Amino acid sequence: MVIPIQHPSEMRMSHGETGPTILIIDSGVGGLSVYDEIAKLLPAARYLYVFDNAGFPYGTKEESFIIERVVQITQQMADAYPIDLAVIACNTASTITLPRLRETFSFPVIGVVPAIKPAAQLTRNGVIGLLATQGTIRREYTYGLIKQFATDCQIEMLGASSLVELAEGKLHRQEVSLNEVREAVMPWLRLPIVPDTIILGCTHFPLLKEELQQVFPRETIFVDSGIAIARRAVFLLKDYALAAISQPSNVAFCTLEDEKSVLLLPVLRQFRFEKLENLTNNKRIA
Repeated sequence: MVIPIQHPSEMRMSHGETGPTILIIDSGVGGLSVYDEIAKLLPAARYLYVFDNAGFPYGTKEESFIIERVVQITQQMADAYPIDLAVIACNTASTITLPRLRETFSFPVIGVVPAIKPAAQLTRNGVIGLLATQGTIRREYTYGLIKQFATDCQIEMLGASSLVELAEGKLHRQEVSLNEVREAVMPWLRLPIVPDTIILGCTHFPLLKEELQQVFPRETIFVDSGIAIARRAVFLLKDYALAAISQPSNVAFCTLEDEKSVLLLPVLRQFRFEKLENLTNNKRIA
């Protein structure tokens, strides 16, 4: 499915009514874990969160599909809002779309990549687990990070797309089965030396950190990129006066209006998103 690019002039907001406008894009709602870290440091910014549920999940899709969708979504949002910074809150999409996005748009674009470097600094037994989707694991970008920062470590990689579904379900108020979480990571639990440091290489996985902590040994360290992305956002927006507005109007967007997207409304409001709109037809859902 290709999202038609629209030019809704009536949607465009004036830049002066709030702090900087930050666009966050993911295929699902895992990117809310990244948004949460950024919002802690930049509470006065306006946030636009797009979850491309019509294309969910990105981790199983072809590169050309992901690039086309992310570029079109970014273009549509840039036509409607004065974007100051875009964040691709998806490891898979970040590893393949950032060059095209940076060529296309004048505002800075940052992405989420596996936290290989900090994990290599934290591990005690030298065994690191990269928990990600197949899309992230098979990217050359990921292997480049390992070669650059973790040549002295044993890197165990595990594609766990089933955990993406569990994380989405958790945000939909569904109970998470510890047995399903344990089954997803069982290949690591059976290793002679279990990884003592685990990289949460998908933005959905921090949402399951509590469950993962119950499955792995107590001393296991979990690392994700959320805090690093937030600090980078602060650096890139350092010239803005961020204290002007205390209650910015945040908006979430979906690309497919269905029962699941509507059921997310209470969760989105907990994250300070006041309304949800359908990006494909500019229709407000609630």
